[in-house]
Amino acid sequence: MHIERHEIGPRFSEMTVVDVGTGKLVFIAGQVAEDTSLDIGGQTREVLGFIDRLLQHIGAGRQHIVSAHVYLASVGDYAQMNAVWDDWVVPGHTPARVTVGAKLINSAYKVEIEATAAFTPHAGHEHAHDDNCEKPHASGDLR
Repeated sequence: MHIERHEIGPRFSEMTVVDVGTGKLVFIAGQVAEDTSLDIGGQTREVLGFIDRLLQHIGAGRQHIVSAHVYLASVGDYAQMNAVWDDWVVPGHTPARVTVGAKLINSAYKVEIEATAAFTPHAGHEHAHDDNCEKPHASGDLR
């Protein structure tokens, strides 16, 4: 079994990819907004953009997401978060999803999303090594 870790930090990797036969399982750590001044729609867009970037790094896309967990600091933000999610998710490829209200680690975070994807890479898109692809985190990131 081969395991790739991307954007490795002292506590966790932003993404871990596991070879499963000819396919790959992709585990994306909970993503939060770097610009915490944004409203729930803006933070959700930023977080989904981070997920897109991580998936693209290994040749995958949002259509490969099979499961997502959404954590909202305020359940009152559910409709606004869903409006952004609905524009982002690929029709016909909606993942299994859970959404819960949760006290997030930083009170400025309005949403955190983690995702799991599964895909078979095309030739030339295999990223077969551990890397430390740097993603700058906002100062004060407690994760």
